[in-house]
Order: sequence, then C-alpha cells, then structure tokens
Amino acid sequence: MSARLSLVLRRLARPQPPGPPRRLPSLCRASSGGGGGCGGGEGLLGQQRLRDTQAGSSQGPGSPAPPARDSIVREVIQNSKEVLSLLQEKTPTFKPVLAIIQAGDDNLMQEVNQNLAEEAGLNITHICLPAESGEDEIIDEILKINEDTRVHGLALQIAETSFSNKILNALKPEKDVDGLTDVNLGKLVRGDAHECFISPVARAVIELLEKSGVSLDGKKILVIGAHGSLEATLQCLFQRKGSMTMSSQWKTPQLQGKNMVSSGRRWLREQQHRRWRLHCLKLQPLSPVPSDIEISRAQTPKAVEILAKEIGLLADEIEIYGKSKAKVRLSLLERLKDQADGKYVLVAGITPTPLGEGKSTVTIGLVQALTAHLNVNSFACLRQPSQGPTFGVKGGAAGGGYAQVIPMEEFNLHLTGDIHAITAANNLLAAAIDARILHENTQTDKALYNRLVPSVNGVREFSKIQLARLKKLGINKTDPSALTEEEMRKFARLDIDPSTITWQRVVDTNDRFLRKITIGQANTEKGCSRQAQFDIAVASEIMAVLALTDGLSDMKERLGRMVVASDRNGQPVTADDLGVTGALTVLMKDAIKPNLMQTLEGTPVFVHAGPFANIAHGNSSVLADKIALKLVGEGGFVVTEAGFGADIGMEKFFNIKCRASGLVPSVVVLVATVRALKMHGGGPSVTAGVPLKKEYTEENLQLVADGCCNLEKQIQIAQLFGVPVVVALNVFKTDTRAEIDLVCELAKRAGAFNAVPCYHWSIGGKGSVDLAWAVREAASKESRFQFLYDVQLPIVEKIRTIAQCVYGAKDIELSPEAQSKIDRYTEQGFGNLPICMAKTHLSLSHQPDKKGVPKGFILPISDVRASIGAGFIYPLVGTVSV
Repeated sequence: MSARLSLVLRRLARPQPPGPPRRLPSLCRASSGGGGGCGGGEGLLGQQRLRDTQAGSSQGPGSPAPPARDSIVREVIQNSKEVLSLLQEKTPTFKPVLAIIQAGDDNLMQEVNQNLAEEAGLNITHICLPAESGEDEIIDEILKINEDTRVHGLALQIAETSFSNKILNALKPEKDVDGLTDVNLGKLVRGDAHECFISPVARAVIELLEKSGVSLDGKKILVIGAHGSLEATLQCLFQRKGSMTMSSQWKTPQLQGKNMVSSGRRWLREQQHRRWRLHCLKLQPLSPVPSDIEISRAQTPKAVEILAKEIGLLADEIEIYGKSKAKVRLSLLERLKDQADGKYVLVAGITPTPLGEGKSTVTIGLVQALTAHLNVNSFACLRQPSQGPTFGVKGGAAGGGYAQVIPMEEFNLHLTGDIHAITAANNLLAAAIDARILHENTQTDKALYNRLVPSVNGVREFSKIQLARLKKLGINKTDPSALTEEEMRKFARLDIDPSTITWQRVVDTNDRFLRKITIGQANTEKGCSRQAQFDIAVASEIMAVLALTDGLSDMKERLGRMVVASDRNGQPVTADDLGVTGALTVLMKDAIKPNLMQTLEGTPVFVHAGPFANIAHGNSSVLADKIALKLVGEGGFVVTEAGFGADIGMEKFFNIKCRASGLVPSVVVLVATVRALKMHGGGPSVTAGVPLKKEYTEENLQLVADGCCNLEKQIQIAQLFGVPVVVALNVFKTDTRAEIDLVCELAKRAGAFNAVPCYHWSIGGKGSVDLAWAVREAASKESRFQFLYDVQLPIVEKIRTIAQCVYGAKDIELSPEAQSKIDRYTEQGFGNLPICMAKTHLSLSHQPDKKGVPKGFILPISDVRASIGAGFIYPLVGTVSV
C-alpha cells in the first residue's frame, strides 16, 4: 500500500481550515444525512449489493463483518491513519477532503461512511440531489467540485441507471478516487498504475484473495455480475496476476479513504523540490543567423498547459490564453509557501549605446543554458515591452537570435492585455479627476452631497470607502443624515487645485502630438478647460504599483494611496478620496497575475509588468519573481533583468524592489559589449538607424581598454551592495579574440568574480554554458547584500547619496521648485520613501554625451515628484521629463 500512498494529495493545494467537515453550498434537497465515502459506477453497485446482502442474509446490519473482510478494512483504516499522522507532522493543517455527489436518500451509507471517514482522519462533504436528478444536473455538480480547490477527491453515489460515459468522464481524473474515468482506466491498461487511481473495490478483491492464501497464478476465474469500469479493472488486475478474470459483488466504502490518502501523499511529494522533467526544444542554429522573426517562427512552442505541468503548476493554477500563453494564479504562493526559494540573479549592464547591449538576450541565453544544457531548474522573469519602443527604432524586447521568448510577436504586442488594463484604469482615474472638478464647480454643497450619498429605496448609507474618507477628515459619524452642513461640505468637496494635478492620461503609442493638449473645450464642460498631456502607458504609476505589489489586497491599498493632485490647502488628494479605488482594482484583477511563456528551447519565462528604468524603477514584477523562486525550488535559479545600466536599473532594483519584496539577490550578471566599451573609450557617436563607423567593426584594442573604465565603475556600483558580479560579454560577430580576452581580463582585475564571453545569440543556450557555470559558482558564495541608504534619511540626503556614490557626482543642485516639492512631501509624511531617480540612461551623469566615467560634475535636480502608491519619490535630473 505504501507504494500507492502517493495518489489523491496531488489535489491538496491548500491546508484545510480547522473545524467540522465542510458542507458545500448546494446541500441536501432530498436528504439530511451526514457524510460518506463511496464511489462511482461500481461503487454504487457495490453499495447496493452490500445493502441487499445485509437485508437477505443471516447477518443483519448490526452483525459482525466477515473476519477476512474486517481485517482488511481495519488495516486500511490503520495504515491511512498512520500515513496521515506522518504527513501532518510536517503539514499540521493537512486533511484530505472527499466530496460525494448523492442522488436520493441513503442515510445508512452516509452514516457508515461518515463514521469510517472520521476514524481514518478524512473530511467528508455531501452534495445531495433529488433521486430523479437528470444527467445534466449531476454533471453540473461534478463540474463545480472539479474546480473547487478545497476538495481533493470526488465520488458518485447515484442510481445504476443514471450512469453514462458522459457523467463518468466529467470527473477530473486527478479527483476520480474510484478510478472510473477513461483516463484512469487507460493508464491502468497501459501499465501506468502509479500514475492513476484504481478502483478500491477491485483492489480490495485482490487483497482479500491474496490474504486468504489463494494463489491466483494460472487460475481461470469466472466473472459474474461485474460490468463497466469495475469489470475492466478486475480483468486487467487479474491478468497481471496470471489469472483470467473474476467478479465480485463485494464493495466497502471505507477503501476510498486509502485512495484519498494515496492521492494526498502524492501531492505532498510533488510539492517537494525536485528537478523538473522538462522536455526542452531542440535548436538547429543556422549561419548566417536569420532574422529574429524568422527564428521565432521556425520554432514550434510547446502547448502552454504542458509547460505548466512540467514545472509543477496545477491545472487550476493557470488561465490559458491561446496556445502559448497563460496567466498564473496567485494561489500558488499559498500552496508553496513552505517551499525553499531558489537563487536570485539580476542581469544588469554597463552604460549602453542607443542600440542596447543585449541584457534580455543574455537573460534568455542564461536560462536556456541552465535548464536545457545543465538540467538545472531556472526561470527568466522579464518586463512586458511597451508598444512605443516596439514600433520605434528600438523594436521589441523578446531577446534576439537564438535566445528569445516565443512567439515573439505575441510577447511584443498585447500579450494578455495587461498594459491595456493599466491604460483603462489610469484614464478612468484621470476622467474622475476632471469630472469631480466640474461637478464641484457647478453644484451646491447639498446637491453634490446628495449625488455622492444617494437614497436607494428610501435608505441612505455611506460606502466603505466613504467611511474611510470621513475618518480621514476626523468626522466620526456613520449616519449620512447626521452630518452638519459644514461636515457635508468638507466631505463632498475635494477642492482640487487644477495647477497641482500630476495625473495624466496615457496611451501606449508614441504620439508626439498628444504631449501637450487642452482639455474641456466643449460647451458641456462649462469652461472647465486646462492644459494637460498624454504620457506613454507604461509610465503610469499604476504600472509601478503592479510591479511592486505582493497581492491583490496590497495592490488595492497602493492604488488607493496614489496622489493625483493637491487641494487648495496643499493637502494631497488620492484615488481613495475620489472613491474610485475599487473600480481601479477590478480593472487590474487579471493584470496582477504573471504571464507564462517559454524560450526558444522550451524553458519557462514569466513576462509581467514593464516600467521604464529612466523614469520609473525599471524592473519586472515582485510577484513573478516570488512565484518563480518557489517553482524552481532550492538549487534552482530565477534570472531577472533591470533596465538600462547598473547605475539606473540595478540601483533601483536593490534600493526599491528588494526593499519592497524582502528578497535577497545572489549574483549580478553585468552585460557588456565591445561596441559599447569602444564608445566609452572615445569612439564615434552611435546613432540608431545609422551604420556603425569602422572603429566598431574593426579591431581596436586601445578603444576597448580605455572604455573599460565604465565597466569598472559599474562593477564597483554592484559591489556597494555586497553582491558578487559576473561579467557577461555579449559577443558580436565583428569582435576579435584579442578584444574578447582583453575585456575579460580587465573585468577580473576590476573585481568581477568572473568574466566570460557569451555566444547565445548565434547558437542558443549552448553558447552560455560557461556563463551558467560561473553564475552557479558565484551563487554558492554567501551573500553580503546591503542597501545603499537608510530610508529614514532626509530626501535630500538620499538623493545626494545616490548622486555621489553611484553616479560619481561632486554634489547635487536643487531648483527652487524641487526644494519646494521636497518640503511639501516631507510635511505630508512622505519623507521616508526610497528614491527613484529619473535620469538619462546614456551617461553616468545628467548629460547624455558624457561617456566613460564623468567626474566632478554637479547633478541638477529640476523637479521632484512622488509616486505614493508605488512607494517612492522620483527626482527629475537635468532635462529629463515624464
């Protein structure tokens, strides 16, 4: 039996709440009995035969059971109790739950089943239907139980005449504890008994005969009365014992407890860390390397549900979008909360050229190497690209060459609609701001109050969010009719100062003619016009909230805290004040779930959130990282990427994202290219869309050596945080061996743990195996991670710390507007937030044309803004605008 004790707990995705056995909403309409544990087609026949035998034999219902049968029953119960006890030592809340769908009255069996289930340590839930229930009614209940993650096994107790293939195969195979479905029978016939449920009746017959000393080998056994799934199961089992076939009218409901415990043990076993049984896709690299889109379309991705199963996701934990994408439900975090995390790797880069240096490509190449070539669990976590850059010169962000996320067009365009959800939520809030200003300008206090708190069926009451606003105003009343005129005025009027509105409308397209607009010019807006603008959608604070939240309730709180303007007294006005937080959350309820895709070699990728790194914090979501770390398990790797150079994306990853998530990074992979190093060494300017000058296509060791000052500085920045650095030189076809060796040597001298050339672009994961080994070795060292600054420092001191320690500035210079904003945010209680510098990504300084490592400069801070919902203050450096 111990070999079988791995089967029903697969479904135990969450610990069960304490208390008595649960009853589901659709309770008995024909019976008020307790619980039971009987099973499917043959299970029902077995119960009927058991009752018939009891009624017609010399043994009445209260008579003792035959000794052999009773012995097996006792053994099953005792073994189940022992196994459950062992499992509960590690998971105290663990208890299998069996649901029984019953049609008609059967109080006797319910009582027997309930008593035996309680003795074995199981929970029983009964769904009682009228005896005359039809096929569709029964199937409806089956489908409900299939999707109920609190239930781990399902049995049917219905009339023999009600059974049909349609009913039996409506059961989820993994909940079919009676082994009735075609899937379970098929696995049994194929010889995969360890992967399926076998009829408890059939197993009991075999055990009864074997324990009675009957030799089955060579016997011809007559089958009488058994039919359907029971007959097929018995024939298969007896044939494997060397017999022909047999039949038995004996059925005991207790034996389902054995399958329940079996399934439970299997589930718990599968929750333990194990190496994935991943079917990796084969690459056939061509030379010369085709275009990215040709490579992507030449590879056929695995069905996403197959990938999900390979990495340990349960069927009810994914929501499939088409053939190659799926959203992953956050319930996974609860199921795997006791699972050890894997290693956490950040891919950053040196100060890039306008062409980009391939951080996404390195990220994909690294996980392809780890999983497809070293057989190590690994996950890539990437940002979703904006359609602005995708349709611009930069293009998409799926990687490149033979290190890509596929299908690339689905990755780069729309994906599952997260950015569209952000756009909708952002613009709903923008509309609410202007609508509120209009209504306050055109209505009396009383009329405005009556619209905010209307009478519905003669009853007026505050909503939950309105009660929160009353509390914020210091009004401790809950009856709308009890407010004084002054209190009604304070409640109803936000008194927004239009000149302080910071919340802009967004669109995910580079439409330069929307950068400055005038709104409210129609006659219906009654003169409430003002200048406004559209931003790119991913610049919305809602994107930053999505990237930093750790759950739905946290996201709702963050959305409610977002400051959109100030009132005429200088106090912040939030989304909560406008009463739209619930609506924003509903629009974002699906966007919060990470998107599962795959690389060219069939390894898993999460694509989730996409804030820019120059005007936001530039990292994919905390939730994607946390889920991935649980899925790879101890010994696995999660590789995520930070935007632009290490001075921008990496600094914000450490000081903002790691502070929000509590996660500790193990290694930094710093991406460099010979091309970018030549630029920093004094090479000609690099312009997107313009052919490279000969300095970049011919060997020039002096330019490379001079440009390594930027690489050295970025290594030093990473070391400020106590994290080991592995330099990944992303090799281009024009790079020479001498240039490659020089970069790797100088990187090691500068303090890198290791430096290795990477060829994933041209040959896939195989070209980054050396990088994978280097990362594994670096990750084995103890992390000494630390933050750069204490958030309790004044805002100015935090800005100065970043400017001097990271950028190398001599000091900072605040504009009068910046100083005024800092004073206001400090007074409003936002002074203890981390800093998110909005700065050019093309230089360590504020001047894009200053390459290498600029020194002695004063960093000008032109303005300071606040993303209170996301949880950071963002100073605008130099001429940067958002």
